[in-house]
Amino acid sequence: MTILATKVAMKESGEQPRSDVLELFRVPQITIHAFFETPEIATVMESAIADRRMSRAHATMRSGGVAAALEFYRSTATPDLVIFESRARASELFGQLDALANVCGITTKVMVIGHHNDVGLYRGALARGLSDYLVVPLEPMTIIAAISRTYLDAGAAKLGRSLAFVGAKGGVGSSTVAQNVAAAMAQLYSSDIILADLDLPFGSAALGFNIEKAHGGMAQAMLDATRLDDGLFERLLTKCGEHMSVLTAPASLEACYDHDASSFERLLDVARSNVPFVALDVPHVWASWAKKTLLEVDEVVITATPDLVSLRNAKNLIDILRQGRPNDAPPKLVLNQIGVPKRAEIKPGQFADALRLEPIASIRFEPATFSAAANSGRMIADGAAKSAVAKSFATVAQAISGRSSLATNRTGRFAFKRLWGN
Repeated sequence: MTILATKVAMKESGEQPRSDVLELFRVPQITIHAFFETPEIATVMESAIADRRMSRAHATMRSGGVAAALEFYRSTATPDLVIFESRARASELFGQLDALANVCGITTKVMVIGHHNDVGLYRGALARGLSDYLVVPLEPMTIIAAISRTYLDAGAAKLGRSLAFVGAKGGVGSSTVAQNVAAAMAQLYSSDIILADLDLPFGSAALGFNIEKAHGGMAQAMLDATRLDDGLFERLLTKCGEHMSVLTAPASLEACYDHDASSFERLLDVARSNVPFVALDVPHVWASWAKKTLLEVDEVVITATPDLVSLRNAKNLIDILRQGRPNDAPPKLVLNQIGVPKRAEIKPGQFADALRLEPIASIRFEPATFSAAANSGRMIADGAAKSAVAKSFATVAQAISGRSSLATNRTGRFAFKRLWGN
């Protein structure tokens, strides 16, 4: 059964198509022209184009449907992808597709947003080379998923899940959370993960994992960003166990690290193409590159302490992420350092109510456990595996992994590790 025929059957049965492709594939650098007929589709298309998964595509919209497209392409070359809305039934739509084919370039793909859920129409449209036929009503994510599938079918590589950790203020323990959650994910899922320390002048990942001599790390990756490939990238990583690798920060003040908005884009692309998980330790700064990174990753984890400054800053972060990522779930919240002696604290319930966001973990203040791990250059799971803190990090790992089950010790024929070639 073809993808479109399967979609028809799923629609008729009431079953919803899987959306996990949205977390694994992003729309590549393509040009898209969309021609709409109704205000409703115009609104949906605008929302889809603004989504983070479409950030690399250059998309424009025009009213008028296929008639406007035919007129436009009499004097303009066709883009990588044409999307047009049509209320036509089968025979009329086939005529529209045939007419569009006469003005389209060989490599141009075409998708239709239609108003009729008809299996015969689907099959006839496929026979004429249509990439996809979407039936109204539509959500923005449906359009993005269809474009992703179209270019996945054309050979797009599978990408790992990107996870950004950021603190609501300095000193809340975001780096500690990032390091321990990354280590927990490597252990829980037996899947390779890269922790990238983006705090170039003050990063702590090398200390956290007791790395005395890093293999180039983040400084070299940034220096050679234009020629960064799989081979060079692998040489810059430092292995910290069977599944854990770290891209360390130089932690040096000899140079100033002024990044543009796309500084880490190439690095993240290469990392995601090599491993199932990439964890980014984002420093507590508000620069263009930091904002861009937080808006474009698959999951954001905000670490906060139960105080007023953290509450205010967390609210600001959550608001801007909700606004900039309208088609994504809200960021995840971790409350850290709960129960510090003689410190006035906002109760976790009140903190959650103020943000309208429940924390996925509330980590008690256990200085002995954390200091012992830090002084020995080990993760909490290595030195206190049965502690409540270790269990909290495992809970966070499961909440952000995008997976519904943990790894087992059995290595079957279709093990996820084998699919990634790790």
